[in-house]
Amino acid sequence: MSSSTAPPFPFARDSLLLQTSTLLPLSLIILAVAGFLYSRSAGPKAVSVPKDAPPSVPDPTPYKDFDLKTARTRDHIYVNKQTLRHPYFQTMAHQPMKIDDWIEIDKDYMRDINMKKAVIEEHGERVLNSLSENDDASAELLETLIDYLPKRYPTLFEKLSGGIWNKITDEKYPDANKLSGVAALKVVSRLVQDDFLMGRERPDGHVYFTGGVVAHPGFYDFGAKIGKSLEEVHRPVPQFNEKMLMSVERTLKRFQAHQPFERSSWEMVDDYNLYRHNIADLPDDAKLAEDLHPKDYIFRIDHQTFRKLPRSQGIIFGVHPILRRLEDFTDSPMVPALLATIHEQSQADLMKYKLAHMYQDKMLPYLRELTKSQIERGLITGTEAVEDFRDLVKP
Repeated sequence: MSSSTAPPFPFARDSLLLQTSTLLPLSLIILAVAGFLYSRSAGPKAVSVPKDAPPSVPDPTPYKDFDLKTARTRDHIYVNKQTLRHPYFQTMAHQPMKIDDWIEIDKDYMRDINMKKAVIEEHGERVLNSLSENDDASAELLETLIDYLPKRYPTLFEKLSGGIWNKITDEKYPDANKLSGVAALKVVSRLVQDDFLMGRERPDGHVYFTGGVVAHPGFYDFGAKIGKSLEEVHRPVPQFNEKMLMSVERTLKRFQAHQPFERSSWEMVDDYNLYRHNIADLPDDAKLAEDLHPKDYIFRIDHQTFRKLPRSQGIIFGVHPILRRLEDFTDSPMVPALLATIHEQSQADLMKYKLAHMYQDKMLPYLRELTKSQIERGLITGTEAVEDFRDLVKP
């Protein structure tokens, strides 16, 4: 979708009236003045919108009583009906996203922002890079955040002339609207917890990764993906190119700026190092540390958001990692049973890709203990279908 600009209001006819007014009869001049005064008193005329103008994205709802100390994201296990599912298989599993949910800030904000800064300083272009073809999109992403954040979180951000003030970090960027490329993305990294991968459709009809700031990938090297196509990047992912590539690429090319959507994915990890989890570097035949209790295994959910920038047509893929200890699911009805079922019954290639063989021998008995406890405490009967776990939680 290309952006459209409303035609300029036709002030030229006013100059014609001035040039010819001396030739008009007095009565006509009086009528013209009276008509002008009436139009002023009646209020401004509505500007007509072209019939083919695309719908606009609404402003977010101001979160006026936001408390950073206690703030939590939505529970993405329940928000997206495809995050945890049985049977488990590869699917894009996306859903329309309300604009209020694009950027979620939680109590771990300062931890994540500081970690991101340290990672960028240490790894440079491997986590923050932008091709020249991405300059306009990176500038537009920053502009979009500058407009969005003060509206959504008015107690945390304030819009400046040409920039933004992050009141949490007390950092001001007064000339941010002049930035593009890497410079714009550096400011982006200081505003939100989300990482952003950026892409665009090239003349060959395929989507390529053209830049971004990805300090919290967990498992992969973002720098190695710059300039590569969606197909190249996903070659290691089981079943993706065979079953999903065409539909995913078609979705990314066709969706419009007023059609943001979201999805979530999950992994099991063993530490809080968002840049590179320890499990990602273990030998293929290794197991997680023997002294690490399964209750301290970490369930990582990546909340993923997709937006199309109207001016540059850049594709923005946001990722906000959310970490929860396995013990946190003690009182989540059927979630331990569902996790166990997914690991026991899903396709072997998918679970190997998730490195399940490194941790599930210890995790599965612990999940059964949690399930038994839920039955004993009356949270579940044990006869429910695991895929219906969302029905056990009141909205």
